[in-house]
Amino acid sequence: MQTSEDVIKNDNVCTLCEEYAGQALEYLDRNKTQMEILELLHQSCSQLHSYKQQEHNIFASIYCLTLVDYYAPLFFLEVSSIQPAEFCRKVNLCQQIVLISTQLSEDSCALCHRVISEVLVKLKDPDTQLEIIEVLLKACKSTKEYEKKCKRIVFEYGPLILANAEQFLETRDICTVLHACDSPTANSVEGGEKLLSDS
Repeated sequence: MQTSEDVIKNDNVCTLCEEYAGQALEYLDRNKTQMEILELLHQSCSQLHSYKQQEHNIFASIYCLTLVDYYAPLFFLEVSSIQPAEFCRKVNLCQQIVLISTQLSEDSCALCHRVISEVLVKLKDPDTQLEIIEVLLKACKSTKEYEKKCKRIVFEYGPLILANAEQFLETRDICTVLHACDSPTANSVEGGEKLLSDS
């Protein structure tokens, strides 16, 4: 049986979800943010490493860029159609149920780091890797005349791209790049200004 306190907590969780989802969607809808994300994806494509011939490296890089250029706009289009309330309902944060949750009042920086951690866990999961490869193989069917070549590239470079994506997320502060967190240099500059004004 649910107490009125549980219902209030659920309403708070729902409100926070809708607020954060709205902010995230608003942020992702900005052209500058989309350009920054595309730039990061393009950089990761250009960093594909392989011990194969140089020709294959260039081809994999071009293929990666093509995938990014094709799917990123579709992703942004899909994101722009999401409604915060609908999203929160679908992830069961806006129903009258008892939730055992971690601190949901954490700021966007902590939330971003938690999401990146979850993405890394998923990227390291062999089942998820297999699902991604399967999706890419299905996408190859749309290339019709290049389907076999596309599938060969997916098998050859798919695991490499996943490993590079994992390494990319581990070695860069994506949350700062996406402006979910303040940059460490901005904090030290602000801290220095505050110290000067205190004296």
